[in-house]
Amino acid sequence: MPFSRGKKPTTSKIPKLHPKGLENQQDGPQTKRSSSSPQGAPKKRTAFVDITNAVSQCFLAPRFDSDDVKPAHKIELSNPIKKKDPVKKLQKKISVLSKNDVNLKSVASSEEKLEELKNVESFEKLEEPSSKPSIPAHLLPPEVPPEFDIDSEQLSDSTHTAEYAKDIFDYLKSREEKFVLHDYMADQPTLNTNMRAILVDWLVEVQENFELNHETLYLAVKVTDHYLAVSPVKRESLQLIGSTAMLIASKFEERAPPCVDDFLYICDDAYKRSQLITMEMSILQALNFDINIPVPYRFLRRYAKCVNAGMDTLTLARFICELSLLEMEFVSVRASLLASACLLIALVTKDLGGWTPCLQFHSGYCVEELAPVVRKLHDMLCSPPDSKLAVVRSKYAHKVFFEVALIPTASLEKLEGFLK
Repeated sequence: MPFSRGKKPTTSKIPKLHPKGLENQQDGPQTKRSSSSPQGAPKKRTAFVDITNAVSQCFLAPRFDSDDVKPAHKIELSNPIKKKDPVKKLQKKISVLSKNDVNLKSVASSEEKLEELKNVESFEKLEEPSSKPSIPAHLLPPEVPPEFDIDSEQLSDSTHTAEYAKDIFDYLKSREEKFVLHDYMADQPTLNTNMRAILVDWLVEVQENFELNHETLYLAVKVTDHYLAVSPVKRESLQLIGSTAMLIASKFEERAPPCVDDFLYICDDAYKRSQLITMEMSILQALNFDINIPVPYRFLRRYAKCVNAGMDTLTLARFICELSLLEMEFVSVRASLLASACLLIALVTKDLGGWTPCLQFHSGYCVEELAPVVRKLHDMLCSPPDSKLAVVRSKYAHKVFFEVALIPTASLEKLEGFLK
């Protein structure tokens, strides 16, 4: 039926059922297939009659009667669900069991092969060490005889790094070759040894006021000496160099270093902030930013451990070592050698013996190598103190430091008895 103009056709998703008389009508160029079966053939079944449309099919079974010539057709439906033959079922089970047996045998054989491979690999591993090249001697850990072992007691304490202590101090000792200094005062036209001593004495006071570590003080003096050895300066900038060196050392050693304003304050605002920062850049460039300089204080604590020295003995050795910072003649002495000589004087002063084999093993110095430095240190201790350089002696005369500055110095004859 044609639609009226102006109205849109309403389409429905539900399919319409056509009457029987309209099945053979033509709709446009296409013709619909007739749903009626041909003459003499049975009518087709609709789709919903056979539920298992993909499985079941219709079979035509002709049947002949004796009275009728024409065959009678009968429709038979195939049953999609059939009972399985028990014999076939049993045969399938037997075949599955046999396959499982074969799989088990293959697994067992593969496990045996794996065990054989493991045995071969373990045998090859046992033979590997003999075939591998030997490790170079410099890569092996240092061999320490049991009588010279001073680190095994601290293996349980990770703060002592007992596994690496020997390697660390051997490395520091090897770095001393890079930082050997000479008497540079001849290259400084406006400076002299007395000016340097006054500067170091002032740095000791700064270390006390700021409560800095002793390593910071020693490193600041080393940085100052290394800078003065390569850069001629004026005497007016000497205090600026010392305070800047202490700032650099504090940044390297301290957990909470003082700030720039603190160092400007201790200089009585004689310098500006920009001057101190510029001096810091100048010192770092002169040292090629390598400020990990070995200092005597580290070696002193290490060597005192070799003889189980008490705190009073160690403090006496520290006093001698710190007093040597003021003297120009000890600038060229290696840090480990200076620490060994200071400890030997402290041991003799405290009547604790002389240079032991354990000390010789860990320091690498024999008594003959220590003798010249020991004699110079003894002369320093016996010389009358300078009233202008009294900070170190007053510091170690305090009870906190066991008043070691008041202890009489051992005689030279007594020292000579341990230097032979």
